[in-house]
Amino acid sequence: MQRTLITGANGFVGQLLCRRLQQAGDHVIAASSPKSGHAPFANETIGCDIRDQESVDRAIRQAEPNRVVHLAAITHIPTSFEVPQLTWQTNVMGSINVLEAIKRFAPECFVLFVSSADVYGAAFKQNVPLDEHAVCQPQNPYAASKLAAETAFGEYFRRGIRGVVARPFNHIGARQSPDFVTASFARQIAMIEAGLQDPVLKVGDLQASRDFLDVTDVCHAYERLLKLSSASAEYPRCFNIASGRSHRIADVLDTLLQMSNAPIAVEQDPTRLRPSDIPYAIGDSQLLRWTTGWSPSISLNETLQELLDYWRGQVAAA
Repeated sequence: MQRTLITGANGFVGQLLCRRLQQAGDHVIAASSPKSGHAPFANETIGCDIRDQESVDRAIRQAEPNRVVHLAAITHIPTSFEVPQLTWQTNVMGSINVLEAIKRFAPECFVLFVSSADVYGAAFKQNVPLDEHAVCQPQNPYAASKLAAETAFGEYFRRGIRGVVARPFNHIGARQSPDFVTASFARQIAMIEAGLQDPVLKVGDLQASRDFLDVTDVCHAYERLLKLSSASAEYPRCFNIASGRSHRIADVLDTLLQMSNAPIAVEQDPTRLRPSDIPYAIGDSQLLRWTTGWSPSISLNETLQELLDYWRGQVAAA
């Protein structure tokens, strides 16, 4: 039986990945902030602050993992501008703490580091699908910190730690924080339908275009990458996770609005406009497809319907 430790296990992606790996037969150990409490889809939960080396050391010693998924991070881009020190401490030093603990206490462990397609940054201005060979030009503290953490992982890989880096593109779905664009739209629509918000939906930049994936498809990709832990042959060290299609946020919003019968006006909110934004992003995930056989299977419309229904349920329950 695989013993898989997941950092950031109580997050949007972490909870779903815990559940999927547990259903697949793994003994799942959730490492999450002590204030997050017990992870609902794990065999064990260990309180862990990845910014603290001793805390991470204890978690790795106690878990005795043979696989680690390092998800824990500051992921919200506006937050990364507001608290850059916390972002760098968490995303870079936290990653080094995880690597050091693996080196000392689980040297045979395989680690999957979840980075981000945001590391490509200004390279997206080429307006073509980017593969893993594109030069990274991050344009915000979140992306820059993720690229720095990738560099640390590459150094530890060079010295014998086993593992890979994933660069997922925008993944969305139920339970994602309304700090993120599609969840914000869905929550506002649900609030308006329930009469709890004026029939005006506040938005940021609707002209940006993104490569959206269902979070379930992304977790499926992580599962496939973890199987490389038993690979006998050499494998690449970095993989894009992308659909290969880019959708304007305006079109995503239109689809969500069509799923509602409520009359809703749309109004731009200047506070929702991000600095250093990228107008167009699309990824090439052929390397992942060739190496693992992965491909996305859930349509964007299915994802958006599930997302809206989730927020309708949340609003009704509240």
